Amino acid sequence: MMKTLERSQSGSVLLEALIGILIFSLGILSMVALGATAVNVQADAQYRTEAMNLAERILSQIWTGVDRTQETIHGVDMSVVSTSSLNDYQHFSNGDNCVFTGSASTKPAVVDWVATLLPADKPSPLPGSTAGRQQIKVIPANNNQVSITICWQTPSDNKVRHYTLVSYVN
Repeated sequence: MMKTLERSQSGSVLLEALIGILIFSLGILSMVALGATAVNVQADAQYRTEAMNLAERILSQIWTGVDRTQETIHGVDMSVVSTSSLNDYQHFSNGDNCVFTGSASTKPAVVDWVATLLPADKPSPLPGSTAGRQQIKVIPANNNQVSITICWQTPSDNKVRHYTLVSYVN
């Protein structure tokens, strides 16, 4: 009777060891996948930060470069933004979802800003960005609202990413 019991349990230690190795291997593979995901998320965060900096840069140039006139409104001298000057900053102002139409701005500040997105001598700070994927939309009727949208697409991603900054110039 003793011999039958020993024979039915032979190989159980080997089976337990194989299951333990399998669980350990799955844990290691999960850690590697987690590391790869962390690298991708960090790269996406870097691109979003770069897009934010670029949008803030052109917004500050719009704020300081737009023409203003002095007017007296209800007895108070005020600086009023010139609508035509603000409209000069529009860049591909029609369309959405990173498919923009319209005309490119000829304003030197905007031309220089687009050139920083597409440098000839070094890689672009935002991969897959083109002049047509950037938009500056001005809506004077909405308290001089300026909407800046920057789009990019990494080579390993089939989705176009974007960052939009909305501000009011007054």
